Amino acid sequence: MMEDFAQRWQPVEDMLTERFGKKPNMEAILFLIGVNELNNLKKKYTKEQKQDLMHVAVCTLLSQSGYFERDGFDQDGWPHFRELQPVPKMELTEQEQFLKEHVIAYFTSEHEA
Repeated sequence: MMEDFAQRWQPVEDMLTERFGKKPNMEAILFLIGVNELNNLKKKYTKEQKQDLMHVAVCTLLSQSGYFERDGFDQDGWPHFRELQPVPKMELTEQEQFLKEHVIAYFTSEHEA
């Protein structure tokens, strides 16, 4: 199971490394997904906006599994989400694996579209 995961994770990591010139950590990946979802690229984001972008990314990723759904946008164009079911409690390593599975699905569906 872990080998299968590694085989699916590697192309995502390679693609991001190639695009950005270094291997991104999970925070950087979430930030990138958040920026992609916001669809409003700026040069600088405040610390709070960066946290909000990562929140948007997590909600976007977990909406693939029915934990959240997009609930419209605010006046500034930021997406809002509604929780449909609680995300299961997990250890940190499980949580990262869980998120990475969703990141794989996100980039796979993104490139098929």
